[in-house]
Amino acid sequence: MPAFSITLSLYIGRRFAGMVLAMTAALTALVALFDFIELLRRAATRPDAGFLLVSSIASLRLPFVVMQILPFAILLGGILAFWRLSRASELVVARAAGISAWSFLLGPVFVAACLGGLATTVLSPLSAAMLSRAERLDATYLRNAAGLSSLAGGRLWLRQADASLEPGGVAIMAGVPEVGSQGFVLRDVSLWRLSADDRPLGRVESPQARLVPGAWVLQDAVAFGANRLPSAPETQRMATTLTPDRIEESFASPDTLSFWALPDFIKVLESSGFSAVRHRLQFQSLLSLPLLAVAMALLAAGFSMRHARRGGVAQMMGAGVAAGFVLFLLDKVVEEFGQAGTLPVVLAAWVPSVAGLLLALTLLLYVEDG
Repeated sequence: MPAFSITLSLYIGRRFAGMVLAMTAALTALVALFDFIELLRRAATRPDAGFLLVSSIASLRLPFVVMQILPFAILLGGILAFWRLSRASELVVARAAGISAWSFLLGPVFVAACLGGLATTVLSPLSAAMLSRAERLDATYLRNAAGLSSLAGGRLWLRQADASLEPGGVAIMAGVPEVGSQGFVLRDVSLWRLSADDRPLGRVESPQARLVPGAWVLQDAVAFGANRLPSAPETQRMATTLTPDRIEESFASPDTLSFWALPDFIKVLESSGFSAVRHRLQFQSLLSLPLLAVAMALLAAGFSMRHARRGGVAQMMGAGVAAGFVLFLLDKVVEEFGQAGTLPVVLAAWVPSVAGLLLALTLLLYVEDG
């Protein structure tokens, strides 16, 4: 490639990167503002949720917001960057000098691929950690959620209200989950009973706890009271509102798991007999993000490189924005099909990226006359 083409590609890449970063900041601020207002509305009825807490939750959600709006920031920022270059006749001069659009688009494509790759490998872990913290604060202070569960080291941890204790008492149960012909079962169960102020009231050890409608049945359970002396093994029942579906739905959201942590979590889920479709779909979507970013950059170029004197610039730019929203809708539709098991996970995750890339290449082949 001639040195002039390389220099031009780097110049356009810098202009593209600057506009995309500015658009990312603007869209993030706009979405974060609406999120902050919604949190304030929910906190209005919570006396223990002050302005500082709401601000902390909103701030912790910022990386997640960036992950969600990044493809659209690339599209809108790219449209503005290429439109400004076209209005200044810089692209026209370059093409008149015999430089193909495929040459000077290497810079923006490289920038978009780097942004997508950084979002997947670097921003995703940060977003997952901060969003997980934000959801814990939200659940504790704004929702007062119960029945939370998590998987750690192959053991399932459950927290629920315990009707057999004083008001506000809770039970924390840990065990190895199994889903089979006996229904939902926990093996090697440890159960801690706590007061409302987290004071330990007792402990129960059982080789197996089976979930039946409305209760846990702990077989050969040994109870340890305040005197720490064990009782004789017996079958115990503990009332619960949990169901297998509620337990599965309350696992860590795929958005709260980083790109690097998802493979191991998927293995743990599937080895425990649970469905990992949502998490596998999230993993494949993160893998496809660099390709989606490249597709958005090429779409922006195809819809905005038209010279201003030829007219129809506003219509072309509007068509670019519309194409972005169509891809967004396609992404949501195939995601629903993927989660329902109608489409293979890989297909559901990669269809929007591949469709966007094919559309962009088709448009550029039509526009480019060099």
